[in-house]
Amino acid sequence: MEPFIPDLQSSLLCDDVRQERNGKFILIGLFDVLAVPRFPAVFQRVCIVNRWCCGLGEFNQKSRLLKPDGDTLMIEGKEVTVTLPDSEATATSVEFFLNVKFETEGTYWVEILLDGDIKVRYPLKAKQVTGPGQGPGQT
Repeated sequence: MEPFIPDLQSSLLCDDVRQERNGKFILIGLFDVLAVPRFPAVFQRVCIVNRWCCGLGEFNQKSRLLKPDGDTLMIEGKEVTVTLPDSEATATSVEFFLNVKFETEGTYWVEILLDGDIKVRYPLKAKQVTGPGQGPGQT
């Protein structure tokens, strides 16, 4: 059969991922906004979870994070092979990035590529927040 390009069903960022014995994934600490007391901020672990469906064949996925200028590469994952043996199969990839440093406040960009083509690009906002008794630059 002729291969056909899968759909990216979802792409999520989180703190950690676990897999149960039955194969289900548990995502811990989904990222919506990165709210930190100061910059630069280092996250010990950032996970990107991608799920592919409705395709057929073998493909190469790459995940990357761009700085707020939208062009400068911050981190890039290794190529991950996505294999879909039939059109009803799904494939889930989990990538772990360690010690990810966010230099400044702003909107960072997550890109997911398949065979070199961008399948999705979405924002990840990073902002400084202060709590009671904690001003900018204080620990």
